[in-house]
Amino acid sequence: MRRRAVTLVATLIGIASLIGPSTQALADPPPPPSESTARTELAALTVGTPHSMDGYSRDAFDVWADQPDGCTTRQDVLARDGDDVVEGSDGCQPTSGSWYSAYDDTTVTVVAQATIDHVVPLADAWRTGADQWTAAQRKAFGNDLTDAQLIIASSSSNSSKGDKDPSEWKPPNTAYWCTYGEEYVSVKYKFKLFVTSDEKAALGDLLDAC
Repeated sequence: MRRRAVTLVATLIGIASLIGPSTQALADPPPPPSESTARTELAALTVGTPHSMDGYSRDAFDVWADQPDGCTTRQDVLARDGDDVVEGSDGCQPTSGSWYSAYDDTTVTVVAQATIDHVVPLADAWRTGADQWTAAQRKAFGNDLTDAQLIIASSSSNSSKGDKDPSEWKPPNTAYWCTYGEEYVSVKYKFKLFVTSDEKAALGDLLDAC
């Protein structure tokens, strides 16, 4: 059994042992905080005016960097969050499996269509504070395996969302609104990113679905 960086995550959420690489998922995504915690964190978020997008690129976040296990962040999320995942000869890249996209309540069975979404988009992070971060801080944000920031999304829902914040886009699966709000707030709070007034109001609406 190859060691994955996500082993640490699995341990922290109480999984005593990991299963083999060709069976079930290693662990669920890290859970968001409770609704009450999310509301407290939302109230603490600073409201500001979006910064310029000058200088922005996905490369600034070193997305899908190599993890200590020798696999990329994307490969580790696919292994962590998939069911019946079968890995190729490299021990990293899944060749088959199934992945649930909570955004649109669909299951993806083609590896290439199981995209990984940043709950708080990279571009949104840039315009709400990440433009002032160091390269190391942006890398940590873009490859965060310890928080509810990287989740499976169908390619269609990921494309629809793009870099929109919750005032511009909400998951079509309304049953996921509460969790999405909790996840989004927790990431903004942890990384000390500010929100716009419209974004903060929309996050409150998502938490009202809890």
